[in-house]
Amino acid sequence: MKIFAHLSWLYATTIIFISLTLVILTYWLLPRPYARKISAWFVRLCIFFSTEIEGEEDPAAQMYLINHQSDLDIGIMETISKKDLSWVAKKELFDLPFFGLVMSMPEDIPIERQSKTSLLKLLKNSKDRLNKGRVITMFPEGTRSKNFRMLPFKGGAKVVADKYKLKVQPIVLMQTSKYYDIKRFYYKPGKIKVIFMDSFVADKSDENWLNNLRKKMQEVYDDELANNLRHRKWWFYRRSHS
Repeated sequence: MKIFAHLSWLYATTIIFISLTLVILTYWLLPRPYARKISAWFVRLCIFFSTEIEGEEDPAAQMYLINHQSDLDIGIMETISKKDLSWVAKKELFDLPFFGLVMSMPEDIPIERQSKTSLLKLLKNSKDRLNKGRVITMFPEGTRSKNFRMLPFKGGAKVVADKYKLKVQPIVLMQTSKYYDIKRFYYKPGKIKVIFMDSFVADKSDENWLNNLRKKMQEVYDDELANNLRHRKWWFYRRSHS
């Protein structure tokens, strides 16, 4: 079974690499965001994953905050959202050969975590993307979580949302590392559940709204684990092999 899972991972990773190449080759031929969305659908169809949606995407949302477990997460969002998403990611990704082009060509937003001017650049770039009708999309944990507990949220999301009084929609992705995990060289096809939570307008006077949001998102994640047998089986498997 492990050999099959590793071969499946190699196949899925090859498909993802081809899809990134498609973004670069088609970006100048297609209006944004279609190059990326076509690429994401190419991955979805070729590696046989589907989605189950709970809740609805808010057409008025200006920022998405999403938990992060797998490299599939961006592709999942690009296939289920009709909007032009502007992803916020660490600058090191933009500096990588090949992959950096995939991030910079669609004008995603780099963030330099150690730079004193990082937040100013983030605000400026976010304002530019908002003016173009795009949705600021962040993984507020800043990196992939390794288990079922969401990591503390970074403050950049709150700074941007508070500054521009954005309408924020939280989104919970369920167990995406169950299907694609680059560190374990593991992939299997399946149905990924996506939960759109209620949106809200950021309130600068509430200093704790981001931390409270993390707790609410974790509660939604935990409730889904507790009430869905398919998720519980995987939870017990991961605990027994951790």
